Amino acid sequence: MNTQTEHAAFKPGNTKLIAAGIAAALIVIGAIAADTKVVKIGSEHDVREQAFSPETYGVQEFPKIQADVEKRAVDAATLSSAVLADKKAAGEKYGVATSTGPVMPVSFTGTFGTRKSNYNDIKIDGLPADVTVRVQTGPAINGTDLRDATGAIAFGQFTNQIEYQDAGSAINNEMKKAVLAGIDAEALTGKTASIVGVFKLINPKNWLVTPVKVDVK
Repeated sequence: MNTQTEHAAFKPGNTKLIAAGIAAALIVIGAIAADTKVVKIGSEHDVREQAFSPETYGVQEFPKIQADVEKRAVDAATLSSAVLADKKAAGEKYGVATSTGPVMPVSFTGTFGTRKSNYNDIKIDGLPADVTVRVQTGPAINGTDLRDATGAIAFGQFTNQIEYQDAGSAINNEMKKAVLAGIDAEALTGKTASIVGVFKLINPKNWLVTPVKVDVK
């Protein structure tokens, strides 16, 4: 480099331009840093930042649903009398409203009868003879009664209808792992069990219970 070029590079005006450029770069870097959030892997924020995982959601939510249902469960004989006397009033008193009917928490002890498809009939002392109760025992668990049982899970919490439906299926799947995995549904006929669960109140004389707890005697 010749002397003239060297002198031009270090003119006061050029130095100011270089300093201004460095300052601008530092401002940009600072803005990026300020907008960057450090998230610990496995933390609550980490879960939110990731794409929706039905499996993770089911694991997180089923224990909460189980605890809530167990806390609010109404004895089947008491609930049956209430829904037969006034379906609407019973739903408002004991259930959680949905667009197709309230989801009712119930507890009972009964004797398993016939197995049909994915459920078992069960006979419960204290219920009228014309009230039929069935318990979903898998392998398929149908419906979204568990998802809707507490009223705490709403469509607005999800990106779209597919995620909302996947959440319901994931909760059902987690229930199967936590509650039904050790039960031979084909061998339940004639056995007594204490059950806590939920059903959608559509027909007061026909309950399809999705369990959150099954204790086979």
